[in-house]
Amino acid sequence: MSSRRTSIAVVGTFDTKLDEFLYLRSQILEDDSSINVILIDAGRSVVQHEAVTIKQDEVAKASGFQGFENDFMSLPRGDLVKTMIKGAVKVVGRLKDRDEIHGIISLGGSGGTSIASAVMRELPVTFPKLIVSTVASGDVSSYVAETDITMMYSVVDIAGLNEVLKAVVQTAAAAIVGMAKAYVKKLNNNGHGDIKTTKKGIGITMFGVTTKGVNAARKWLESHGFEVYVFHATGSGGRSMERLVKENRLHGILDLTTTELADELAGGVFSADSSRLTAAAKAGIPQIVSVGALDMVNFGPKDAVPKKFQERRLIEHNPSITLVRTTKEECEELGNRIAQRLKENCIRPDLTEVWLPLRGVSALDIEGQAFYDTLADNALFKAIKTSLDGSEISVKELDTDINDPSWSESIAKRLSELIELKG
Repeated sequence: MSSRRTSIAVVGTFDTKLDEFLYLRSQILEDDSSINVILIDAGRSVVQHEAVTIKQDEVAKASGFQGFENDFMSLPRGDLVKTMIKGAVKVVGRLKDRDEIHGIISLGGSGGTSIASAVMRELPVTFPKLIVSTVASGDVSSYVAETDITMMYSVVDIAGLNEVLKAVVQTAAAAIVGMAKAYVKKLNNNGHGDIKTTKKGIGITMFGVTTKGVNAARKWLESHGFEVYVFHATGSGGRSMERLVKENRLHGILDLTTTELADELAGGVFSADSSRLTAAAKAGIPQIVSVGALDMVNFGPKDAVPKKFQERRLIEHNPSITLVRTTKEECEELGNRIAQRLKENCIRPDLTEVWLPLRGVSALDIEGQAFYDTLADNALFKAIKTSLDGSEISVKELDTDINDPSWSESIAKRLSELIELKG
């Protein structure tokens, strides 16, 4: 198989930061002059420079924008950004599909980072992505989402070349060169740049209070030849698992820890979104869903817990996280939501099961522990059973808690049977 020439896409707003992007290009080429650097202009106005590979008007055209240049220039900033995102996503997507790029990098403030990150979020997990940004030292969850974007803080604004910014850009250039070369190496060796495994992949959701049970299930699956991916159910973890399902990387799901739905319902800090619990159902892959850690909603430090929750049972999990016990009414609603999302989205209900651990849904919900509440748990179980009654989705009740090793092995074994059933 012939070797590929490493190519790196550089996406940015060249009308405001051309000098900085040209410096980035020079540092990539200084690291390896054989690299093909593709500069893609996603700014407001056309920049004429020989180094620019794909000009701004080409990106605008790819977005489907209809109108003259003056119409484009008069777009409000928000509409302009959306237009350039749409165009850049298509341009970069085509390059990736044709195997013409092996990494992507950008520089920017909040606007440039918004454009670049939106483009990068559409690229597969494991494809090299790096942004040098003025916002990288803050909350970057809206930019990174459930992807593997690497963000580097620029320290100073990206507004003129100085010794600090040049040093940061030099480091970023070296980083993307190394990442892209490693990706090309995998392409040349494997024929693709993704993770290579001959094993079937299983996604499992976990929280601290379901760790014991998840680890037992993981070990059973690994001992029977599966590749296991554990996702921390912190909102982004659940979304990451759903993304890998959409990318056809997983063959089965043990959704043991659905606590993100509790945070979605009550406004906690670890909420996923309304698409949670839908990807595997829509893909028709085998899945077993359970109710791990639905006894709690997660908030920040204790003094940050909203007043309406202050009279409930609270546990300081650590200085940054406070747990609030869900009520009977909330548990009933959670049961209904789980059932409804499965019923509305399952294309293979025969490959979906819900397992209920009747003696506790977390390590804090067993007899003698702080969140033990049979009324709340029973409301949860009853809502699921009632809502799924008459559907083809089966519900299994076990007289154990979610961390019992025998439960874990039984649920792992059953998932392997469902995978075999699918063939």
